[in-house]
Amino acid sequence: MTDEIIPGGKVLPIGGVKEKLLAARRFGLKTIILPEENEKDLADIPEEVREDLTIHVVDLINEILPSTLEPEKTQEVIEMPQVWTDNKPSTDISVIIE
Repeated sequence: MTDEIIPGGKVLPIGGVKEKLLAARRFGLKTIILPEENEKDLADIPEEVREDLTIHVVDLINEILPSTLEPEKTQEVIEMPQVWTDNKPSTDISVIIE
């Protein structure tokens, strides 16, 4: 989900669906939640990309939670690019005074 939900629980449409799905696939994401009003935008997505993704189309916020908590998926470990390092900052506090 990248957009907003109005107080009545309606999931609003998003822009840039093609770019977002291509980026999600490139990053290794497999499950996408897409607002119902954007379902028509799936026609612009190459078939090989659509086949790699599980896309849940939702209209209301209460449809999102079941899509995000699939029991068989909770045990799956996703390989993610490491964006941090284990390098700890130096604890050397010596000062050179000239």
